[in-house]
Amino acid sequence: MPSFGEFASPSRIFRDRDVLSPHFIPNTLHFREHQIRELMSILAPALQGKKPRNLMLYGKTGTGKTCCTKHVSRKFEEENPNAKIIYINCRMYNKPYRILSKAIKSLTDGVDKQGYGLPFYYEKMLEWCGTGRQLILILDEIDMAKNIDELIYTLTRANDELEKGGVSLIGISNRLTFKEGLDPRSKSSLYEREMVFPPYTAPQLQKILQQRVDLAFKENVISAGAINLASAFTAQDSGDARYALKLLLRAAELAEERSLSRISDAEVKEARDVVETDLVKEAVDKLPEHHQLVLYAVGRLTLSGSKYARFEDGKDGYLFSGDVYEDYSELCSKLRKAAKTARSYRSYLTDLEMLGLVTTVESGKGIRGHTKLIKLGHTPQETVSMMRQKFGE
Repeated sequence: MPSFGEFASPSRIFRDRDVLSPHFIPNTLHFREHQIRELMSILAPALQGKKPRNLMLYGKTGTGKTCCTKHVSRKFEEENPNAKIIYINCRMYNKPYRILSKAIKSLTDGVDKQGYGLPFYYEKMLEWCGTGRQLILILDEIDMAKNIDELIYTLTRANDELEKGGVSLIGISNRLTFKEGLDPRSKSSLYEREMVFPPYTAPQLQKILQQRVDLAFKENVISAGAINLASAFTAQDSGDARYALKLLLRAAELAEERSLSRISDAEVKEARDVVETDLVKEAVDKLPEHHQLVLYAVGRLTLSGSKYARFEDGKDGYLFSGDVYEDYSELCSKLRKAAKTARSYRSYLTDLEMLGLVTTVESGKGIRGHTKLIKLGHTPQETVSMMRQKFGE
């Protein structure tokens, strides 16, 4: 009978495992100095009691959007007692009521009871800001929030009513096309500034990983070659620093499970398959419903083949965009959901490509005119299996 003692023995590999968590924020964020300075310049007016501009941050997963924002927030709150930055993840707090109640509960005491409505929290917000204070809401994964137009309208109206103080938004999204779904009035009030975070390159990832290795691992437990390999794999696949950190963590766990005293290239290579599957599942789980349905259609057609003859132009495995849209529409009908327009469908493809879940190219001449060709970015069997579980097929 095993005891917990054998699992609680000192690690040969780890000094501090938490350093490899995506939630850990180091004191220095390499290769994001420009973005940090720009964030600080946008928030600086609040130090003088003025309303900062609204801001949207874009970029693929693992490009430092959330990390930089929290890093700047920490510095900001050390210097400004008359302003408050509140971070809210819109995957958890996905409605205007939930977002506003979360914010107000962070600002004032005595509002923990259930049963208050949106007008109550709105008045509390006006009361708190009305003394000349600035409220800055960081809405991470803002594209997951429902009725976002209502929320933006509510906050904009608050600024119209306030003589002193104000409310500003910093939205964070993986989707460059997020704003296309907004009401025109919301676009004009929200999109004052935009920043795009580029993926990290292999040399940049090497330095980022070395910083974490020095904190997370004991001395001389990982070779320089293994760090370089993890960086190269990540840069080749996505430039996603979270992926690189997960790769190192899983490689270290494999070494520890095998009672090895050093992490080699072999563990990194083996960890790659496990981590890739985990991150694809995580990315798919975070997708809005119609993005998932489009991805499902691509997976189904990849397995079954298009209804039309395949073409011979060197692009084996690609599907016609029209075929995918037709299958997506059939899926919507089968699941009793209203299919979105072709324009929305094209924006979904752009988002899926940005996340690395599909690849698209423009067709050459002679292939049904000019059309987009689509290819699944990962194993179709796994994609279809995940979608079947999701939609109960």
